[in-house]
Amino acid sequence: MSLSQAQPQTQPQAENPAAGGDPRAVTLLADVQEANALTGIMTATGNVQIFYPLKGITATAIQAQYFSRERRMVLTGNVVINQTGGNSIHGERVTYLLDEERFIVAPKASEQVRSVYVIPEEEEKAKPAPAGIPDLPPESKPDPSDRLIETLPRSAN
Repeated sequence: MSLSQAQPQTQPQAENPAAGGDPRAVTLLADVQEANALTGIMTATGNVQIFYPLKGITATAIQAQYFSRERRMVLTGNVVINQTGGNSIHGERVTYLLDEERFIVAPKASEQVRSVYVIPEEEEKAKPAPAGIPDLPPESKPDPSDRLIETLPRSAN
């Protein structure tokens, strides 16, 4: 099967299938994997599945490349990334910057990136109230020295 015919599974397995339970381990499954010690680039092609339990991330793609010197991963081809809690990203090319924990996603031509973000209840409650009229302090008796305009006696003309 050629790379263009390879179709990733839409849902990776639910848990990290290897790594002896170490949540820091990233497990990568693919039809073919190649690592180049000189360049520090690891390439996986065909039915790529990635499991990153520390971040609650699972992903599928046709190809994945890990650039160890830059701590950057690039996934291409029908990329689907799911995170524990319901967040997901669907695109054609995803760059994940490990140190920044940032995803950069590009769609297929003439399509859009699809992302779903589930906002936890705690964040909902922590949101500040919308801007409006602020609460005023209780009214107190006016102090005569606070008056800005004095009433002047009227002069008789």
